[in-house]
Parts: sequence; structure tokens; C-alpha cells
Amino acid sequence: MTGSAIARNHALTEDGHDRQVYELSGPRAVTIAEAAAEISAATGREIRYVPLSPEDFVAELTASGWSPGDAADFAEAMAPLRRDLDSHVSDGVRRALGREPRDFSEYAKAAAAAGAWQGVS
Repeated sequence: MTGSAIARNHALTEDGHDRQVYELSGPRAVTIAEAAAEISAATGREIRYVPLSPEDFVAELTASGWSPGDAADFAEAMAPLRRDLDSHVSDGVRRALGREPRDFSEYAKAAAAAGAWQGVS
């Protein structure tokens, strides 16, 4: 088991975490467009975030097989992200794992090296 997996396991099994809510973030707030740019840099491929209106998003989801109600509910749940209302830094990683969070660019590089986003077009 890796150190990271051990830390996650401890957060789930050690005393002191019962009834805790951990909001997780990295050390800096990252928008969806910034995350796409970081993934693009890590993979060497162009990855772009193209914002859609809620109506277009629902249409895309229903065209993919979602029910209209589920698509509308999911679009509503995603609204804070679309409006950058959820871009804050939290202390959840430190409280849950006992270490500082790593930056999204570090995560993107490690994920890309491990094969994430291969074959995605």
C-alpha cells in the first residue's frame, strides 16, 4: 500500500474522524478553465473548457441518454461551479490526512504520467 493509500485508510479508520465533514481542496483555488489548462500542460494535448448555457448542458446530457429531470437536476447541482462560487481553499486535506494538500498542477502531472486522460478526445 502506498503512503497516500495508507493516509486515506487512516482517515477512514482512525478515531477522531467520526461525524467529520471534510471539504477538500488544493492549496489554491482553481477554476474549471484553469484545471483544463493544467491538464493540457501535463498531457501535452490541447484540453479546453467550453462553457455551456444550462439549457445547452441539459440538451447535451439528454442527447447522451439522461432523463430530462435528471439532466436538469445535475445542471442545477453544477451551477455553483459554472459561476465560480465554489472556488475556495479549505483545510480538509490537512484535517483528514494530517498533511498539506498538493497543488492541482502536481496532481495533473502525476495523473498524466500514470496514464490518465489517454485516449480521451
